[in-house]
Amino acid sequence: MLIKDWMATTILTVDANTSVMRATRTMKENNIRRLPVLSHGKLAGIITDRDLKDASPSSKADMDIHEMYYLLSEMKVKDVMTGSPICLKKDDTLEKAALVMLREKISGLLVVDDNEQLVGLLSESDVLRGFIHATGIQDGAYQFVIDMSDAGGSVSKLIDVLRQHNARVLSILTSFDDAPSGFKRVAVRILPEQGIDALASEIVSMSGYNIVSQSLDDLSDLPKK
Repeated sequence: MLIKDWMATTILTVDANTSVMRATRTMKENNIRRLPVLSHGKLAGIITDRDLKDASPSSKADMDIHEMYYLLSEMKVKDVMTGSPICLKKDDTLEKAALVMLREKISGLLVVDDNEQLVGLLSESDVLRGFIHATGIQDGAYQFVIDMSDAGGSVSKLIDVLRQHNARVLSILTSFDDAPSGFKRVAVRILPEQGIDALASEIVSMSGYNIVSQSLDDLSDLPKK
């Protein structure tokens, strides 16, 4: 999965000399959490709702409301923005973006082209949308989690069995960290056209294959805030 397929391309930006008050209003009116900052048309930084909150005077500060508004109107975005923001290229993978976000503890990053021009904005929500799409859970797919030998060809053997049962494979995710030594853990989501019980029985009968779990996620009544 590539970043360019999931990033937002309609991007609100703010000039480095814009007041903090106006930047705050722009974020609230558009329900966004970050704004790329431009200076003379070039990317200069990024400002987030957290930056604006930290820059705003505390309600307990020893100043009246007029002084507070004056301070915010005079304070510029360039004074509180993060310069040299973390950027990735539009042809980088979504998985790479997720790794960068996790390691740097950020919830979004800027996307540039080969000329370092801003072309997109990728948020943690975009990454989650891509992950959900890749797994196939939204299609009502049935999932098997299976420990199998980490030898070559073990996944291909499983795929052959799934094909024999006319199961359509939507996604395959593999991990070695969760499996016993000498094994790999494979999560496969399928849309079966035959009985799950018969398929599960055949997988269990295969030497070196152990079903850790099998389930169909109930999406009919998802929790809401």
